[in-house]
Amino acid sequence: MAQIVHQHIKSKGVKLYLKDGVKEFEYKDGITRVTLQSGKTLDADIVILAIGVRADSKLAVDCGLEVNQRGGIVVDEYLRTSDKNIFAIGDVIEVVDFVNGSKTMIPLAGPANKQGRIVANNIVGRSEKYKGTQGTSIAKVFDLTVASTGNNEKLLNRMGKKYGKDYKIALIHSKSHAGYYPGAIPMTIKLIFNLKGKILGAQIVGYDGVDKRIDVIASAIRFGGTVYDLKELELAYAPPYSSAKDSVNMAGFTAENILKRDVDVIMCNELEKLDKNEVIILDVREKIERELGYIEGSINIPLDELRDRLNELDKEKLIIPYCAIGLRGYLAARILKQNGFKKVKNLSGGYTTYSCIFCQDEDGASKCGGATCDSNVDFNEGGDVEEIDVNKLEGKTIKLNACGLQCPGPIMQVYERMKTLENGDILEVTATDPGFINDINTWCKRTGNTLIKTEKRPKEFVAFIRKGTGGKITVKDNNNSNIVQTTNDGKTIVVFSGDLDKAIASFIIANGAAAMGRKVTMFFTFWGLNILRKPEKVKVQKGFMDKMFSMMMPRGSKKLKLSQMNMMGMGAKMIRNVMKKKNISSLEELIEQAKNQGVRLVACNMSMDVMGITKEELIDGVEIGGVASYLGAAEESNVNLFI
Repeated sequence: MAQIVHQHIKSKGVKLYLKDGVKEFEYKDGITRVTLQSGKTLDADIVILAIGVRADSKLAVDCGLEVNQRGGIVVDEYLRTSDKNIFAIGDVIEVVDFVNGSKTMIPLAGPANKQGRIVANNIVGRSEKYKGTQGTSIAKVFDLTVASTGNNEKLLNRMGKKYGKDYKIALIHSKSHAGYYPGAIPMTIKLIFNLKGKILGAQIVGYDGVDKRIDVIASAIRFGGTVYDLKELELAYAPPYSSAKDSVNMAGFTAENILKRDVDVIMCNELEKLDKNEVIILDVREKIERELGYIEGSINIPLDELRDRLNELDKEKLIIPYCAIGLRGYLAARILKQNGFKKVKNLSGGYTTYSCIFCQDEDGASKCGGATCDSNVDFNEGGDVEEIDVNKLEGKTIKLNACGLQCPGPIMQVYERMKTLENGDILEVTATDPGFINDINTWCKRTGNTLIKTEKRPKEFVAFIRKGTGGKITVKDNNNSNIVQTTNDGKTIVVFSGDLDKAIASFIIANGAAAMGRKVTMFFTFWGLNILRKPEKVKVQKGFMDKMFSMMMPRGSKKLKLSQMNMMGMGAKMIRNVMKKKNISSLEELIEQAKNQGVRLVACNMSMDVMGITKEELIDGVEIGGVASYLGAAEESNVNLFI
């Protein structure tokens, strides 16, 4: 759920530095320099520390009242402290977690106000208990609304609870109201429940209607409700406000399907733990959807063709069908089970969830067929978000309303409308599917069209696309003169050779291109993989043939030979010595420079399997990818070298 928020924050021009804590602050000449644990430094005009709250319980401590390890004032169920004549309420007290019964501290205004009323009643003799806090909260993050109630997975795991054994998850992507009524925008609901169906917690992320859904689920938790209660709730319905089967009902239906074993599900983070030789990942989306990205290693059989192509699937293997959001994956799972396939699990949340978790940037693109869950923000030389005035663009503008359609609907509409346009024409598309902005970005890259800009309007998303300009945008400047902006200027290098001189040449070119501000991808395959090997021996499990390959191949860049005049290794030593005397960076220094400049180092996973090389044996900073990862980068490049 957090990944959805990360993506939205990035789309607003905010850079996130995750899993890298602050080491120190240094203030000089009006600027604060922040040094992170990784050693990276950031200069800031203002620093905001938003790291939680701490109980200000000094008065209670001075009075001799009992406090817990975090400084929270200990109270009983009547909110009375260790001194029976003193009551305490609010963020400063220790409360009972309403869901699991443990002691905790939850600083929220709602519970604090209710505690005030309870204490007032107890003071005047109306005995009333405080039954606990369940942590229902909501926040606005730019255009997104993020809400939570009850226990989340992190808390359950900290208590020793395990997914599948103690609790299960229903993950759905549902619309804020009826899809055929304008302005329906998807939201993501994560519902957590135990094996008997009791609701433990929920999180919701979306643009519209999040507040009322979290309040309904919070009410169900407060009254001890189950997922079966959610599916039976009769909620207010009219097309502008909801659907006949509300999002809360849908979460209940999905949870019931899981508990009754109508469908088995698998979470996205479980895929990497599976043996790829024993699994078939089945993409049941349409071919045009697959062009926007796919799970690496998956095969594509559209849902409408599945019944006629069942013979292409191995019944002995685990089959994991997936679609955009999980619905067609569920239908595929039912079709497979009804046709004798025993090992079937639907991917919870579909490709939408998978891409948000694993493919937010270029480092994870190989897991999505070279595509990214991209925020698509451009900056000018001053570092500000660059705005393009569409009114100054050359070409006729045509409008397309794709509101109410879910993937692949908007893309299909764009595809059909583009057929009718002339080269250079601009298509202004409005849609209510938040994923459309990422999809159209990838689609334009793959089809030779140009995504000029995207923007968020109330209850809809807008994209401006120019047909067939091959990555060039023509804009009018203030003097009414044409300015041509060119994209697709990346560089890709296939490093096939493991020779020292060719490796040096490869990294010199890569560093030069990166220094010019170009995106550079180096794809290492077969003998080129030896350049990326660690110099030390790494203990890993290998078969006999893999061990033989490892012994015969050079381990790391310092063991590489020259392609000519090697002279049993003397030539390599001589050229290294000459480079040192002439103050030329060594190959190892060139590799580090490339990594520091953001050059993508991608190791071919197929070649690794053939050569018997494992991920653990490669130097840090190397991605593992397939041919799709390379091709995705090559399509965005105007130079492609094979060395």
